Amino acid sequence: MKRGFYTIMAAQFFSSLADNALLITAMALLASMDAPAWMTPLLKLFFVMSYVLLAAFVGAFADSLPKGKVMFVTNLIKVAGCALMFANVHPLIAYAAVGFGAAAYSPAKYGILTELLPPDRLVAANGWIEGLTITSIIFGTVLGGTLINPKVSAILLGFDFPVLDFGIDSPTEAALLVITGCYALAAAFNLRIPDTGARYDHQERSPIKMVTDFACCFRTLWADKLGQISLAVTTLFWAAGATLQFIVLDWARTSLNMPLNKAAVLQGVVAVGVALGAVGAARFVPLKKSLSVMPLGIAMGLVVTTMTMVTNVWIAYPLLILIGALAGFFVVPMNALLQHRGHVLMSAGHSIAVQNFNENLSVLVMLGLYALMVSFKLNIHVVIVMFGLFVAGTMFMVMRRHQANQREFDSIALIGEHKH
Repeated sequence: MKRGFYTIMAAQFFSSLADNALLITAMALLASMDAPAWMTPLLKLFFVMSYVLLAAFVGAFADSLPKGKVMFVTNLIKVAGCALMFANVHPLIAYAAVGFGAAAYSPAKYGILTELLPPDRLVAANGWIEGLTITSIIFGTVLGGTLINPKVSAILLGFDFPVLDFGIDSPTEAALLVITGCYALAAAFNLRIPDTGARYDHQERSPIKMVTDFACCFRTLWADKLGQISLAVTTLFWAAGATLQFIVLDWARTSLNMPLNKAAVLQGVVAVGVALGAVGAARFVPLKKSLSVMPLGIAMGLVVTTMTMVTNVWIAYPLLILIGALAGFFVVPMNALLQHRGHVLMSAGHSIAVQNFNENLSVLVMLGLYALMVSFKLNIHVVIVMFGLFVAGTMFMVMRRHQANQREFDSIALIGEHKH
């Protein structure tokens, strides 16, 4: 890998670490406010809403400047969202502001990979990026759970800096200060990301033209025989992953009798599995073979349903690692294939914006449905079975669609095609 790739990885790690620690902190803040249970999944919903609402604009923004500068600016927006919690703004609104920055950050983060690396390195690059992102989720959730622990909060509040007075008087403010430091580290690495030299045609500034341009890119990617399959798989994965994050917390509370700070560790256990699967895919699955991993999506959905039979935490650990490993192994090659086709058919930033729009629209729908189920007090075991069968059934239909496409012509031959 080129040297700049490792700087991108470091920037992504610290930014994602802060995002996930902030989510746990926001959840604890809602609990301290005695907010209703259905409001917790809305944190993620408010976070991803920007990915949908801003999709037509963030791609053009990402392609208008060198990607490192875009990542730096959007990371500052995340810091501003963190500052809103300091100012006692409602956690849903503050975390939505962080989502605003993340929505603009993502096209630059993934788009720069297609500028920096050749197609045959994309699966490996995605494997390492996803593996590192999942590692940051592990440490982020553990960091968030640690920061809201009363003993750790007491230690943080006990620090007395000479001369400087940060005005930190509550456990939440102490946690937010540490998280802001993580964002600052990410910003420092953003400034070190090299300029790839990639330049795109003049970007539209008219909102109407930008929406029209985005709609054209949207149709192009869904019409492409490879683009539609990889986009369908990644769209399902991110919606399922976001929902599973909250299902695991609820399942841990009801089936394993674990409080929030300990249940957050189980999210990290799933992430360990995803990281292992992602690195395995980077090592063993070339871009040409990326579509061969789809049956693992069906397997993941079916394995999820077995969570209903587990009441022992030591059985829960290997089960969650297996679920994560299956997910990581099948999504990384599909993500790389989607980036490759997007780069071939359009610009890097625009293709990632289309991907984010689809993936996060599905996240909004699935989190909305999950919040509805929670409000109806549906048994968590029923939710888990419905969730697992939905994932397996949807993956089966995507595979059937790919088989139908192949009967028309060999779309796999398009893999490795040069940019149009």
